Amino acid sequence: MAAVVLVHGLYHRPEHFARVAERLRTAGTEVVVPELHRGSLPADTAAVQAVIDSLPEPPIVLGHSYGGSVITGLRGVGHLVYLAAFVPDVGESAASLGGASPQLQDAINPEPDGSTSLQPNRAADTLYGDCPEPLAAWAVGLLRAQAPGCGRGIPERHSWKHALSTYVVCAQDRAITPVLQWKMASRCTDVREWQTGHSPFIGQPDLIVELLQELLADSSRQPDG
Repeated sequence: MAAVVLVHGLYHRPEHFARVAERLRTAGTEVVVPELHRGSLPADTAAVQAVIDSLPEPPIVLGHSYGGSVITGLRGVGHLVYLAAFVPDVGESAASLGGASPQLQDAINPEPDGSTSLQPNRAADTLYGDCPEPLAAWAVGLLRAQAPGCGRGIPERHSWKHALSTYVVCAQDRAITPVLQWKMASRCTDVREWQTGHSPFIGQPDLIVELLQELLADSSRQPDG
């Protein structure tokens, strides 16, 4: 069976996917959650590519938010899942596609070293506004500072042109507008819409688990699979 690779977005850590990863592993699926924050889009992409190259067969790769730019640059993937994520075409970056919503931009704090962080109260409302308060507080506590410029990175290749892809539009998203998500979703093979905020892996992890298990089952039925 194919493995699953989960790719987080800006300010986030692999631990944000813990509830999804735990459920998948309990069901017998191999799950890898790479750490980004390598300083640039090419470096982040290379870190995930190294994981994919270490796996015995092409995995299902989910990218959240900025993670969509990362997974767009990959080779050797079995199925791409864009979760409220950016889907850049040639010459495009997350920023040039529309970037963060005004609400998310208002939450960003510049730091003295040139990095940015998120104001906790505003981050909770923007990223996790549909999650129970204890879970939102836990997720905010995991957020970390972000190196500048990643959102302006332009992928060197465009994997969604070569692999099957599913876009998940998060209809209550306050960080990336649903209108922008629908525009990017048109580039993918399949589109789903969930009535969630930006981060269903925190508040509704079972939605993600069910989708990934569906895709895993489909891949296992393919002749090459």
